[in-house]
Amino acid sequence: MSERALAVVILAAGQGTRMKSALPKVLHPIGGRSLIAHVLDTAAALSPERVLAVVRHDRDRVAAAILDHAPDTVIVDQDAVPGTGRAVEQALQALPESFAGSVVVLSGDVPLIDAPTLDRLVKGHVEGRRAMTLLSATFENPTGLGRILRDAGGSVTGIVEEKDADESQRRITEINGGIYVFARRSLEEALAGIGTDNAQGEKYLTDAASRILAAGGGVEAVATDDPWLIAGVNDRAQLAQAGRELNARIVRAHQRAGVTIQDPATTWIDADVSIAADAEILPGTFLQGATSIGADAVVGPDTTLVDCEVGEGARIRRSEATLAVIAAGAVVGPFAYIRPGTELGEGGKIGAFVEAKNAKIGEGSKVPHLSYVGDATIGRDSNIGAGTIFANYDGVAKHTTVVGDGVRVGSKNVLIAPVTIEDGTYTAAGTVVRKDVPSGSLALNVAPQRNLEGWVAEHRPGTSTAEAAERAKSAQDGGE
Repeated sequence: MSERALAVVILAAGQGTRMKSALPKVLHPIGGRSLIAHVLDTAAALSPERVLAVVRHDRDRVAAAILDHAPDTVIVDQDAVPGTGRAVEQALQALPESFAGSVVVLSGDVPLIDAPTLDRLVKGHVEGRRAMTLLSATFENPTGLGRILRDAGGSVTGIVEEKDADESQRRITEINGGIYVFARRSLEEALAGIGTDNAQGEKYLTDAASRILAAGGGVEAVATDDPWLIAGVNDRAQLAQAGRELNARIVRAHQRAGVTIQDPATTWIDADVSIAADAEILPGTFLQGATSIGADAVVGPDTTLVDCEVGEGARIRRSEATLAVIAAGAVVGPFAYIRPGTELGEGGKIGAFVEAKNAKIGEGSKVPHLSYVGDATIGRDSNIGAGTIFANYDGVAKHTTVVGDGVRVGSKNVLIAPVTIEDGTYTAAGTVVRKDVPSGSLALNVAPQRNLEGWVAEHRPGTSTAEAAERAKSAQDGGE
């Protein structure tokens, strides 16, 4: 980027009534971030001296969300005078008087504007020594949007809002994108002379164009061929459209960086997700939050990961995980449910219909199927048999189970915490482990098996089971 003094003003004062939501419009999320968080991140990428956000509707909630995401943002409260011109005017008053650079104006509900586009806009503005530069686009159907007015030579002569436009002006297809760069001093002078005598009774920022031109300043509209960069979100339908477009761009960026994504239409990836080259993402997969995927890992199909770390060569199928670490070469699923605090070691396995929560499972250890592992530490090279339950809750508090290295826990075990099963230990199938098991032991508590002969014929006469037993008895008697 070229050297220049720059401030960014983000407009976030609107009520957003068309969203029909108790949540302020700019806080609705796409791609894992709120609309305004996307704009704040783009603003930060310009390395401005100041970022200012103008708020009014649901002020405290919006301001708190802004400061949580970008703590250095200056919050500016818009007063009762309506309009974008008044909002920017108050933001300028919050800038140091000594600041004489360029002011970029963005909207908190236009999430897809990107830093490279803004950088080019600012660069052209500074090099052209203009007082105002704005982003425009050509729409076949510009209904509802402000129009760019030009003279016969193509020079900008002003901007007109649709409600104030005459019939000939409404036929203009070049629209105002609502993204601007101003020279601070020129903008202040223009705003001082703008009133609210218009169809909406608002102080329009767009009126600054004619004021600046009348004062001899340069104004230029720079067209973009990507209409999504200026697409605002005003209702739930537009929110979904913007979300789909953002996701398509995120997916494309990962593909171009070397990630195999089989079906972009059914793959959703948040903006903060990182994926190494040669990873593969299968259909129906949702990667959310700050999830990271290592090289050669395969995730999906039908998998949701939230804030997870997946190591190189790991494999996760048809499973859901949140705040979990899956180490290199580990295998998860199908149909596993991995809850926060779970760490699966290198080469380990959490298999079909296993739920794990706050569990540390060591290198090469396996929980293959039909088990619950909660509040547990499992060492290296241990195997947990099918149907095993780590009973961690006594009705009041959670307790921890420790399983050592090289342990073989039999099927259908219940490990009642707090309990420790030391290294090199076996437990028999059906065991309820209530006390510590010393190293090298076999733990079992199975009662002697009793077979009550003739029970089926006596207690279940006439059933298919009784008939099968009678046939077996007849065959046995006939063979003797």
